[in-house]
Amino acid sequence: MCRFNAHLTALVLSACLAGCGSDLRVTTIQLGRAVNADETVAGHTTRFAPNDTVYVSVHTAGVGSGKIGVHWKYGDRVLGEPTKQVSYRDVAATEFHLQSAAGFPPGDYTVEAFLDGQSVGIRPFQVHTQR
Repeated sequence: MCRFNAHLTALVLSACLAGCGSDLRVTTIQLGRAVNADETVAGHTTRFAPNDTVYVSVHTAGVGSGKIGVHWKYGDRVLGEPTKQVSYRDVAATEFHLQSAAGFPPGDYTVEAFLDGQSVGIRPFQVHTQR
């Protein structure tokens, strides 16, 4: 019986080590005015017009699950903090976007990306009255 329990414990431990851990990591953060079907940014930019939609694509690699989120900020003011629960087996992209029906005021903005609550990078961008 002792031998059976040892084998069962080893089997459960091996299965958990293979499937419980997460190798998911952020590799790139992209900004732009549009996204492709695979949620990568089409046409990178950090300059936007007041009525543009601002897209950010958080690229990951590895196998695992986690929560990807972004904090959109205008100066010190938080504009939004959306999150998405993801589960990937290879390279992937997760898209978020920011819109304003009234238009964004000109100025300096940032978007900070997070993986499981840990900051993985900040991208500054500007809104100008003319591109």
